[in-house]
Parts: sequence; structure tokens; C-alpha cells
Amino acid sequence: MLGFTLCLIFPSPLVFSLSSQIAELVVDNSRSADGEVEGLTDEFTELEFLSMVNVGLSSLAKLPSLPKLRKLELSDNNLSGSLETLSEKCPNLTYLNLSGNKIKELSNVEALQNLKSLQSLDLFNCEITSLEDYRESVFELLPQVTYLDGFDQEDNEAPDSEAEDEDEDGEDGAGPTGDYDDEDDEEEDEDGSEGGEEDDEDEEDYGEEEEEEEDQAGVQGQKRKRDVDDEGEEDDDDEDD
Repeated sequence: MLGFTLCLIFPSPLVFSLSSQIAELVVDNSRSADGEVEGLTDEFTELEFLSMVNVGLSSLAKLPSLPKLRKLELSDNNLSGSLETLSEKCPNLTYLNLSGNKIKELSNVEALQNLKSLQSLDLFNCEITSLEDYRESVFELLPQVTYLDGFDQEDNEAPDSEAEDEDEDGEDGAGPTGDYDDEDDEEEDEDGSEGGEEDDEDEEDYGEEEEEEEDQAGVQGQKRKRDVDDEGEEDDDDEDD
């Protein structure tokens, strides 16, 4: 099924007709009426990402059922409790951003224990962060959480999913350049080896020519020697006469 990313500014018939196919929905800076964002219903059955930043939420009691929702942005609202609703309406959440809300005590986030798949929680700019041993206490209270405010218990930063996607795209787009280089090297090696063989053949031909010239010189030398010897014998015969 196709998924869509939608930035909802005002409700329209088109939004409602496509609601069952939308995977990402952004309603930032909209206004909620009595804890309810107009147009956001449980018809968004395929929704995986929902952003409701600065929409004036003070309660999540009217949040629709979103069984496939994995990432929820709720920063800069007026939430202080009612988080138990999340485990009922969005049981598969892995990422939850509650930064900039009115969460003051550990008891406010205790309800998140029921979100068994929750891996990343953001409470930045909430009063709870000023508590002594805040990080240790939250990790102890929510053992399923790996990253709190962007860092794990060893202060390792959470990976950036967008950066990972860009890296993968870059790797895919780079193409098998190594293979082409290898092929070029092989072609160069073949050209070089062929050139070497031709040089060897030229050297062999040149050597054979030198040997032939030497042989010819030797024959000529022997002939001259025989001619000289013959002349010497003729002179002796003349003297005897």
C-alpha cells in the first residue's frame, strides 16, 4: 500500500478520502479544541509518524487509536499527565518527543512503562530534567528506553536516521566504481603485456639479424683468408719456375 506524507493545515474532503493511505502526518502549530485536533481521526490506520508540535494540547484523552504509529512528536504543548493513553492508543511507539511540556515528576512518565517498544524518549526543556539523578532515574524507571534526550546511558549520541538515509543514497548512487577501475587496470595490463611481447619479438629478430651478419662476416673472412693463401701458393710456384 502506498504511503503519503501530509502537512495538514485545514481539513478537506481530500484528506478524509486519503486518510487510510497516509503514513506521515504533520499538524504543527494547528489549534486543538478541547484536546482534539480537527481532522485527526482513527481512520488514519496506516499512520506511522505523527507530529503535533505546539498545538495547545493539555491532554491526550481524545487521541485516536493509531495502532501502527511508531514516532510521535508532541513537543511544546501543555502536557503534564494522561500519558497512559499512549499505551492504549499507540502501543507500538518506538520514539516519543515530549520536550517543552509541563512534566515535572517521575510519576508523570511512569505510565510509559507500558510502551514496551519505546526506544527513544525526549524530555528536554521539561522541569523533570532538573531533578537530581534525573537520567539515572528515568533509565531505571523505563528499562526499555535506550536513548533519553538523544543520548544513551554511556552518553553515546543516538544515530540520526536522516543522515543514515543520505549515506545509503550516496552509496547506492556511487555505483560500482571499483569494478570499472579493475576492468581498466586489466585492460592496461593486457595492453602492457601485448606491448611487452612485441618488444621481445623485436629483440629476438634483431638478435637473429646480428647473428646472420656475424655469420656472413665470418664467411667473408674465411674467403679472404683462402684467397690470400691461394695467392701465396701461386707466388711460390712462380719462384720455383
